[in-house]
Amino acid sequence: MEPSDPILRVDDAHVYYGNIHALKGVSLAVARGNIVALLGANGSGKTTTLRTISGLLPCARGDVWFEDQRLTRKPPEKIVGLGISHVPEGRQVFGELTVLENLRIGAFLRSDRSGVREDVDRAFSLFPRLRERIHQAAQTLSGGEQQMLSIARALMGRPKLLLLDEPSLGLAPIIVQQIVDTLQTINKAGTTILLVEQNSEIALSISNYAYVLETGRVTLEGVSTALLDNEEIKRSYFGSNEDKYI
Repeated sequence: MEPSDPILRVDDAHVYYGNIHALKGVSLAVARGNIVALLGANGSGKTTTLRTISGLLPCARGDVWFEDQRLTRKPPEKIVGLGISHVPEGRQVFGELTVLENLRIGAFLRSDRSGVREDVDRAFSLFPRLRERIHQAAQTLSGGEQQMLSIARALMGRPKLLLLDEPSLGLAPIIVQQIVDTLQTINKAGTTILLVEQNSEIALSISNYAYVLETGRVTLEGVSTALLDNEEIKRSYFGSNEDKYI
C-alpha cells in the first residue's frame, strides 16, 4: 500500500545487466520520515534497486521519482544534489585519505563552510570513535570503523533520503548494535532511510515497512511488525539461516 506522503517512488522499474533481466517491474514507495527495509535472498535485486535509485544503473522501462523530481536518466551527482546519499555495500572509503578528509569529500557539493564544520562535529558526536581517529588514514581503521565513516560521509551531504546497503555485513554484534542505534538516531532527526540488510530480524525490528524481493520482483510487502510477528512468513521468506538473505 503506497504511503500518503512518499518521498520516493519506484514505478515498474525494469533494469538489465547486459542480457540479464535484473529488475522485472519493481514498484515500491518510501514514506517521508520512515525506515523502509528491502529484504530478499542474494541475487534478488536489492542492491540493483538501490543503484537504480541513485542513478548508477539506468531503467530500461519504468521511472524513479524523488519528491516531485523524476530521477530517471539523471546522473548520480545530480541525484546527490537533490538530497539522496548512497552508502554502498563494502564501505568503499578512500583508504589513503584521513577520516577528516573522507568526511569533507562527502560535502563536495556544499559551499557553506560553517555548516560543513557543524556536520563534521555532528558526525563525531554520532560516531565518537571517528573523532579519536580523525587524522588516521581510513585504510587503517577496523571494518566497523570504516562502516561508521562511510555512513558519516554520506550524512555530510545533508540527505533527505539515505540508501544503506548491508551496513552490518561482516561486523561483530556489538558494532552492529552501535550502528543500528545510530541509524535510529539519524532517522529520528528527520532523515528517511531505505535499508538493505542481511539480518532480517534487525531490519524488521527498526523499520516501519518492508518489501521482499525474489528474482527481481516484489513478492511481499507490509508493515514490518506484522512481518516480524508472522511465523508462517518467517519460515517461508526468512527461514533459520540468515546468511541466505544478503
